[in-house]
Amino acid sequence: MNKIELKGLDTSVYTETLDNGLQIFVVPNENVNKVYVTYSTKLGSVYDEFVPKGEKEFVKVPLGVAHFLEHKVFEQEDGTDPFEFFSSHGASANANTSNYKTTYLFQTTEDIKENLEYLMYYVESPYFTDENVEKEKGIIEQELLMYEDDPYNVLYEMTLKNAFVRHPMKYSVGGTVESIRKITKEDLYTCYRTFYHPTHMFMVITGNVKPEEMISIVREYQEKRHLKKEQPVKIRLVDEPDEVSKKQEERTMEVSIPKVTVAYKMRLDSFPNLSLHDLKTYIGELISFQFDDTSLYVEELKKKGIIDDSFGIHVVYTDKHALMMISSETHFVNEVIKAIDKGVKQISITEEEVERMKKVLLSSQIYMSDNIYRMNNKIMRDMIDDGELNDHRTEEIKALNIDDMKKVLEALNFEHRTVNVIQVPTKNKNK
Repeated sequence: MNKIELKGLDTSVYTETLDNGLQIFVVPNENVNKVYVTYSTKLGSVYDEFVPKGEKEFVKVPLGVAHFLEHKVFEQEDGTDPFEFFSSHGASANANTSNYKTTYLFQTTEDIKENLEYLMYYVESPYFTDENVEKEKGIIEQELLMYEDDPYNVLYEMTLKNAFVRHPMKYSVGGTVESIRKITKEDLYTCYRTFYHPTHMFMVITGNVKPEEMISIVREYQEKRHLKKEQPVKIRLVDEPDEVSKKQEERTMEVSIPKVTVAYKMRLDSFPNLSLHDLKTYIGELISFQFDDTSLYVEELKKKGIIDDSFGIHVVYTDKHALMMISSETHFVNEVIKAIDKGVKQISITEEEVERMKKVLLSSQIYMSDNIYRMNNKIMRDMIDDGELNDHRTEEIKALNIDDMKKVLEALNFEHRTVNVIQVPTKNKNK
């Protein structure tokens, strides 16, 4: 077991990599009474083409397999319901699938050993049959249809689909009704055997625990599996163009106020040669300076009455691109689109703003270090983004500077843009 001090923070991370490749991270916190455990695999929705375990050729699986697999992992051959087990042992459990990982989790104040061992047990006990796979298709189809009734989700997914040409990021994490219907038991086992090996997984435990005890429990349980470390999974890289797939789209839904998103797609390698952490920070902060709810530009738009508090920003990253999304509810769609296009060209920065930004980021780091959920999420992000724990983030923040910020600002390119609108029905426009 290794002890890693997070520089600039009064926090230690205890970590160990087992012989089978599983990486364990434990962050003790005596100031809380809860324990939060996440068990993740590096299988997300974008990994739809890879070389399966034991094979040599790439295979392409239907969209939504990672999310479908998350659902089916909870099904046990003996009929046990994992949710009922956790509930009977004082814990609440859940799971989620994102673009780049799938996570199974629980939080509790009691029976930590029992809950921890059961987490590993059910995640590592796949039971897929033709019958239970077919049954699940109906459940997931209903989930997908529910999201299709949510205008915010529709606008978000419409924007991604129109921004990306070939990258799987353009598709919903859950896939489509058509792709879900194609999923077979064999598809699930192929993904499970390939990505659910300990080599491609990691566990993060935060809260009121003793690191030695937690790592010992996991180590002893994993040793019974007699698995050996594997090579990384070969994943097909996508040659994504810089252009957007569709420059503009408008749909009509049962909404009372139209909704719009303007998104700008930029190549990451067109920016200065900075660490990914720093580059993401600079990009995010530059957009925030101009468009967050405290900016002078946004205040001006609010005073004009063309936007309200729904105005917001979001940045999505792939391996090669950043997609900056600026959204709002508004009765003045065309005016807002013009205001956003004008605003991105007026982004500026001062040294005073950079120093203020650094203070805010450092304060956020301190707050994170004492929050078991944020700390757990920080380690998960590090593992997905970098493949290792970042123990010097505070030093990176302190090193941020106006010169690099200006270089990133100069590299911002708003040429490749997609505009997406959810419009009110015609009958409502006339009211």
